[in-house]
Amino acid sequence: MYAGIDRLYRAGISDIEKGQEKEKGRPESRKLMDNLFDLTDQAAIITGGSRGLGKEIAFALAGAGANLVIGSRNKDEIQTAASEIADATGRTVLPIVLDVTDRDSVEAAVAIAMDKLGRVDILINNAGINIRSQIENLLDEDWDRIQAVNVTGVMYCCRAVIGQMRQAGYGRIVNIASALSLVGLPGRTSYTASKGAVLQMTRTLAAELAATGVTVNCVCPGPFATEINAPLCNDQAASADLIGRVPMGRWGEMHEIRAPVLFLAGPGASFVTGAAVTVDGGWTAV
Repeated sequence: MYAGIDRLYRAGISDIEKGQEKEKGRPESRKLMDNLFDLTDQAAIITGGSRGLGKEIAFALAGAGANLVIGSRNKDEIQTAASEIADATGRTVLPIVLDVTDRDSVEAAVAIAMDKLGRVDILINNAGINIRSQIENLLDEDWDRIQAVNVTGVMYCCRAVIGQMRQAGYGRIVNIASALSLVGLPGRTSYTASKGAVLQMTRTLAAELAATGVTVNCVCPGPFATEINAPLCNDQAASADLIGRVPMGRWGEMHEIRAPVLFLAGPGASFVTGAAVTVDGGWTAV
């Protein structure tokens, strides 16, 4: 299948260069774009897929043709999300109860994907938590929990799929980091530390796997009105302070996470690895 994608990509470029602009009434350049973002029958695992950005990403990948395993700690939420995505896209969407801090749970999720979907082409590490606190009030158990979910969970998931991807000679790993991987913010010591670690893990794995056909990138979202940001959304002063840091002057709309992740998860990003794509309204640009 991957050789076929490569042939389509090269054929599309060749045809454009020769000026062959139409086939069956469609511009050849449009066909090429479709191929670059086509995930038909690819298999993806998405952690934290029951709501928020994870659910948006799941809709995007399934809409592009991928079959999914989506995981969450909440059984009811993940089953509901899977039904919604499958009904909307017509793709296979398998819900699983997944705790990314539990190595056995992660390995079981990968085993389910391999058994039901045949392989894992794409891994989206989206599961994450945040506990806001000034450092003098930060509890040890809160620090440990954030690192366990946001850092160790990403490592467990990457480690569980890389062997199969390496053997296949193809894979796309997209880690959901944060604008706070790149800049600091008061009251976020534990969260910024964890997301900075995700960025560095992404870069290191990209270097390790660069010759294997497996790419590893991260997306760094800025302020989106997700459940994790509900305390900020509901605090007028805190919300105004945060949005005041964003040149675009607004919260991100949920659908705006879809295209960046879809690009990195697809065949069109074949020469992109170790990248941190900011989706933050310009926050980290100033």
